[in-house]
Amino acid sequence: MQVSHKARVWTALWTVYIVWGSTYLGIELAGETIPGVFGAGVRFTVVGLIMFAIVVARLGRRALRISRGELAAAALVGLLLPGANSILFVTEQKVPIGLTSLIIASVPLWVLLLRLSVGERPDRVASLGLLVGFAGIIVLVRPGGSSGPLGYLLLTVLAAVAWALGSFLSPRIPVPRDALVATGYETLTGGLVLLAIGLATTSPSDLDPSTWSARSIFGLVYLILVGSVVGYTAYAWLLANAPLGQVSTYAYVNPVVAILLGVLFRNEHLNWQILAGAAIVVAAVAVVVRQEPPAATAPEEGVR
Repeated sequence: MQVSHKARVWTALWTVYIVWGSTYLGIELAGETIPGVFGAGVRFTVVGLIMFAIVVARLGRRALRISRGELAAAALVGLLLPGANSILFVTEQKVPIGLTSLIIASVPLWVLLLRLSVGERPDRVASLGLLVGFAGIIVLVRPGGSSGPLGYLLLTVLAAVAWALGSFLSPRIPVPRDALVATGYETLTGGLVLLAIGLATTSPSDLDPSTWSARSIFGLVYLILVGSVVGYTAYAWLLANAPLGQVSTYAYVNPVVAILLGVLFRNEHLNWQILAGAAIVVAAVAVVVRQEPPAATAPEEGVR
């Protein structure tokens, strides 16, 4: 039985929706007993090696040959994107995963703000969406209720800003042209730096795998194999086979998936603050992503 192109597109799209929406739960589980920065370092180092293996199998070893400038650019993006992700390993122990996903969903808004800061002139409707979206963020990080400590909420916002900066710089600096090659170098360089920091700042007793819970190990393995490899493969296929406007819908569907998983598996409660902030942020992101070219506002997703 031959599967239609439309069916394959929707299968890949729902894969991205569910897989990337579920990574927030995977990060929360992994960070329960595995030291955050160290765990993120392990994750991205392994992902980088897997991406290299895929590139070699597909294109041969020559595809991994890049210039020093490309390596430096990939390393910079790698420090920002995996670095932002590593913050979530820490903050999600205090901040609900649904709320975390909404704050990270604001990345296109921060990218748009960075574009404004360098003199670019986005669509007026998108600029209005930017203002509305930041009003939603203020609602989300307002102290009180079950939202988590303000310091951890602000750290999550910092992760979104770092993620946006990496996404903003990526098309403006000479990263490797092949998306898989670029992702491989970004994740490997970022992962190695995080691994070194994790080893230097974590007590040896916390690095003993016998102290890690089974579900933390499951969460880490899930993030590596499903969250990064499967999710990015589906995303890369969509970029080549589906309209960008359709692909970009992940930006406001992922938080919905994360919120549902938080309610179902982590007994997270939805108060008026989260519901109001969610409605404002998701609507604003939808406006920005729809009005602006997806390449200009969408976060770099090889390191999700």
